[in-house]
Amino acid sequence: MDINLARTFLEIVACHSFVQAAERLHVTQTAVSARVKTLEDMLGRQLFVRSKAGASLTPAGEQFVRHAMTLVQVWERARQQMAVPPGRRALVTVGCEISLWQPLLLDWLLWMRANAPDLALRTEVGVAEDLLERVAHGTLDIVIAYAPRQRPGLRIELLIEEKLVLVSTTPARKVPQAADYVYVDWGREFAAQHSLAYPELSSVGLSSSLGPLGLEYLLAVGGAGYFRQNVVRPHIAHGRLHRVAGAAEFLYPAYAVYAADADMTVLTPALAGLRQAASGTPKKRKTVPPARSGTPASKRGLASSPTKRKL
Repeated sequence: MDINLARTFLEIVACHSFVQAAERLHVTQTAVSARVKTLEDMLGRQLFVRSKAGASLTPAGEQFVRHAMTLVQVWERARQQMAVPPGRRALVTVGCEISLWQPLLLDWLLWMRANAPDLALRTEVGVAEDLLERVAHGTLDIVIAYAPRQRPGLRIELLIEEKLVLVSTTPARKVPQAADYVYVDWGREFAAQHSLAYPELSSVGLSSSLGPLGLEYLLAVGGAGYFRQNVVRPHIAHGRLHRVAGAAEFLYPAYAVYAADADMTVLTPALAGLRQAASGTPKKRKTVPPARSGTPASKRGLASSPTKRKL
């Protein structure tokens, strides 16, 4: 099957419109209609019902969604594997839940660079449900997630017995105040436990679904909030943050999820690196000394052109 047929099908499903799908795919509406007709002829079933309101799936179309997603994901996986650079024996793809990536992924990359240089690496950060769906379909090798659901064919391994602790920029703080409290959404379990411990903080001035963003804001303007213990430890050591005495603590473990039938000759070093990074004793990071006036970037070990970094 032409993989573009499956991609076109999924694009229509996403936007409920042949017209919008054509715009997103940068093709004509006629081309989209022709692709759908070809796909329906191949499957022997009608997939969409078109109306003035847009395009809706038929029962056969609803059944085909999962298969189309698998086709596209497997193709992308194959394309990535074929693009493994010379000198590397395989590609390892790791997805991490947004709230857990820092500093775990960087420490893992540094460990892998030193201990498994024969592997090409790819990392992604995303929403847990999407990442777990992809590891189940084989387009991600390992997913790092908080409280993943058990699924057939997947193994779940505890990586970090992390805690969420209450910290403040004020040493003498006892009870958080709503006015300067930063609420980070650490998931449903945390939300339920937090509301029981602090019902007065059900409505606050700032909330965020991204822990690193909430922490940077807290350090910039002051206040209090719950953050991962391993992340705030260096800030506490340098006096920028302070543990709030007697405050409730919440468990926030992280797990590695991978396929039970995965190629362990590839995953074994990757998992070893994740365990090492999670232990808090990764390979030391190299630091670049401050720039001196008139010293070119190349002399300081930096590239002369800037590099872009993705979250």
